[in-house]
Amino acid sequence: MIRVLLADDQALVRGALAAMLDLEPDVEVVASVGDGDEVVEAARRTVPDVALLDVQMPGTDGLTAAARLHAALRPAASSCARRSAGRATSRVPWRRALPASS
Repeated sequence: MIRVLLADDQALVRGALAAMLDLEPDVEVVASVGDGDEVVEAARRTVPDVALLDVQMPGTDGLTAAARLHAALRPAASSCARRSAGRATSRVPWRRALPASS
């Protein structure tokens, strides 16, 4: 079972992604948050395998949230940051989301 954390400030998008992922028998959405500041705490509570993060969110943006996830949890999993408003989606591994000094 692949455990997924969703983070998007648009509730409709977040709900649609969760509904689509729930159709997959080997995927479970374990957390869904609407603000980048909630990502790390949700990940600590639910221990996801993958985090799908919107790049542009209130509070902490998706790329910064991915870096914070890495710093806080040192996961072996991947994150994927997506851009909203019809822009292209880009995959961002945890290690690439880290600041250059790390």
